[in-house]
Amino acid sequence: MTRYLITSALPYINGVKHLGNLVGSMLPADLYARYRRARGDETLFICATDEHGTPAELAALDAGQDVATYCAEQHEVQKTLGEGFGLSWDYFGRSSSPQNQELTQHLARVLWANGHLEVRTTKQVYSHAEKRFLPDRYVIGTCPHCGYDRARGDQCENCTRVLDPTDLINPRSALSGSTEIEIRDSAHLFLKQSTFVEPLRAWIDSHENDWPNLVLSIARKWLDEGLNDRGITRDLEWGVPVPDDIGDGLMKGKVFYVWFDAPIEYIGATKEWSDAAGKPDSEWQKWWRPERQSDVTYVEFMAKDNVPFHTVGFPITIMGSGENWKLVDRIKGFNWLTYYGGKFSTSQKRGIFMDKALELVPADYWRWWLMANAPESADSSFTWEHFASVVNKDMADVLGNFVNRVTKFTVARFDGKVPGEGDYGEDEKLLIAELDKRVAAYAGYLEDIDFRKALAELRAIWVAGNEYLTKAAPWTHVKTDRTKAAVGVRMGLNLVHLFGHLAWPVIPASAKAVHEAIMPAPEVIAWPDQPMAQYLDSLEAGHEIHPPEVLFAKITEEQLAEWKARFGGEDAD
Repeated sequence: MTRYLITSALPYINGVKHLGNLVGSMLPADLYARYRRARGDETLFICATDEHGTPAELAALDAGQDVATYCAEQHEVQKTLGEGFGLSWDYFGRSSSPQNQELTQHLARVLWANGHLEVRTTKQVYSHAEKRFLPDRYVIGTCPHCGYDRARGDQCENCTRVLDPTDLINPRSALSGSTEIEIRDSAHLFLKQSTFVEPLRAWIDSHENDWPNLVLSIARKWLDEGLNDRGITRDLEWGVPVPDDIGDGLMKGKVFYVWFDAPIEYIGATKEWSDAAGKPDSEWQKWWRPERQSDVTYVEFMAKDNVPFHTVGFPITIMGSGENWKLVDRIKGFNWLTYYGGKFSTSQKRGIFMDKALELVPADYWRWWLMANAPESADSSFTWEHFASVVNKDMADVLGNFVNRVTKFTVARFDGKVPGEGDYGEDEKLLIAELDKRVAAYAGYLEDIDFRKALAELRAIWVAGNEYLTKAAPWTHVKTDRTKAAVGVRMGLNLVHLFGHLAWPVIPASAKAVHEAIMPAPEVIAWPDQPMAQYLDSLEAGHEIHPPEVLFAKITEEQLAEWKARFGGEDAD
């Protein structure tokens, strides 16, 4: 049986993540991991906080804490919020862990021994105000490509182009705002990416049918524009130290660039997982150093700005090691989720953030809306009006109303038990035939990691159940033909059971409540693999059911007005 290794881009440590971060990596990874578990596949879902680099130091400075304390506290915050959203990580690690330090230094040593690293003297920004070199993110200025005036020295947040601090126009210190800076020489390690162009292109081309166009186009653009060697060390104190046996004695006091060690933390967090459980190294190595690459299917989820580092930098590290490490098989990239057309921004505190979202409504409301509107082929825009409309229609009117109608009617007219009278007729057979096709289509979209189409199909399954129940009208027939009413109720209860199973990857807490209207729910709600004719007549006559409380409370006009006033509406940008 193929094992499924699933990772999402590591959330950065500096503060609570917004809904754009959530839907761009962690939430879709969770949905896919839950689906794989439901199918009975051996699945490992790994994530971690990305804790090194300049933003961590700056955030700690703003918080008045030392950086280690700040990162430890923020890790717990992000872990708790992720669990609040139902993210079912097998392990949520930390890139500052000893395991990641050991693995990062190991891979760097191997790359150095293999001749893929070299020391070069570079031009670095030195601040007279701070009397120190300023690593890339400590420098801000105007992007030379798009003119954005708050671009960082490593990447422009506006146009996503990767930058060097010396590229910036009118550069200034992010620490003090001082423009009293000059360019000085500093020795650093460079990963010779330019020597990997051909093997990298061949590897990317081999995934022509596995990766979405968004990912392929970004990866190929980097190659087509010319792949430059990349500096992988920085003049910082916080990070993975460069070992003394690398760099000809010129790396003393330097650390690895955060984008070198962060992807390695996927491996590091897996070792953290096995170490925490007291398992031998063979347990984590079976995922990352399998006997055959085909023994593990590795799937990564990320927003588009992370794609270059996962299609170029990290694969080159793996290839250059010459060791048997697992390369990614499928990469799912996402566009941006915007807030009324403007960018969600952690640094500028614009948009809805995970902590505030959970204060407003349950996690499943957000999970449904975000994945039903996932920015897969283009950017998606969040508006409060659309959020309320989708929640009220899909969750309350379609799914919630169906479950409440059929279960409460069963209690009122059939003593709260599955009726056994009568046989399925033509209407039931037509529904079964439709659901055979729709459930297969839903599964197919999930296999293809095509989430918007998957959720549209799931909603269509719920709608089909509602249309059947309206046509069967057991509340009408019970007065004149109890057997006919019993058939409609039995089908309706079997549909409730089915809906609980199908919804679990997407809205797990609600799916559990739906399932428990029929019977106790297991920790993993299995996929309904049987033909629908068998599945939709599987409940035994006389089985007692338990109607849930209201599954989904509708969002009111008063709530909508309050939230728009609190967080901003059309004028939010």
